[in-house]
Amino acid sequence: MTTNQPISALTIPEQIFLWLRLNMFNIAGAIAVLVIGLFLAGVISRWVRRAMTASPRFDPTVAEFLSSVVKYALWIVVLVTVLSQFGVQTTSILAALSGMALAIGLALQGTLSNVASGVMILIQKPFKVGEAINAGSISGTVQEIGLFTTELKQFDGLFVMVPNSELWNQAIVNLHRHPIRRFELIVGIGYDDSMAQAKKELLALAEGDERVLTDPAPQVFVSSLDDSSVGIGLRVWCATGDYLAVNWDLTEAAKARFDEVGISIPFPQREVTQKAA
Repeated sequence: MTTNQPISALTIPEQIFLWLRLNMFNIAGAIAVLVIGLFLAGVISRWVRRAMTASPRFDPTVAEFLSSVVKYALWIVVLVTVLSQFGVQTTSILAALSGMALAIGLALQGTLSNVASGVMILIQKPFKVGEAINAGSISGTVQEIGLFTTELKQFDGLFVMVPNSELWNQAIVNLHRHPIRRFELIVGIGYDDSMAQAKKELLALAEGDERVLTDPAPQVFVSSLDDSSVGIGLRVWCATGDYLAVNWDLTEAAKARFDEVGISIPFPQREVTQKAA
């Protein structure tokens, strides 16, 4: 077979052989770029995953997700480079890929928003699995954090799955992040009762409870002068895990102690004066 005869006169196998002979260097270069590029993409993505996993700031889910993004982005770069070896105009390909990415982004706007919010939650860590949170109308204990949704167990035992974008756009109150919490109790006493004695009794209750911390020390104070009562306040600090038990026990103990020493807890009253016609 000679190359002097017209290509149209050659058989298909001869045309293929001729094309391979004329483009052997481009083919070899493309294969080399493909092999080396895919190898480097795998190495770099694994390095990104290991580096992020080694840092306590990044969740393993985020490390896996971002390493996959890096790998696929490098694959696209390798593919475009290989095509350019054969004289393909990569500008049009890049423009088409950009258009596809924009269309997919618009179609999956809500989903991508959840993914972005999930990544931010996993990186910033406003809450972790096992912690209880309040976020707007959502309350519960975190069961699982995913890229799209977060699963919680409500305090009444019900299961709730929340899109990550809804959580990320709310002010998140983490009920378990800090080791200690402050509890405040306000008890109303009658105007005829002794404020000093009421404060003394509440302080004695706090000091007698082993769960109440001594640093910060308990505080008692007059919180308000209401229509039918004087508000006596008690502030104590306790371990976060003891908060509910301390809340319930001190509230019950305050009522029992005031009944025991004769301090009244009045209910709202209103005096009505009727004038004779």
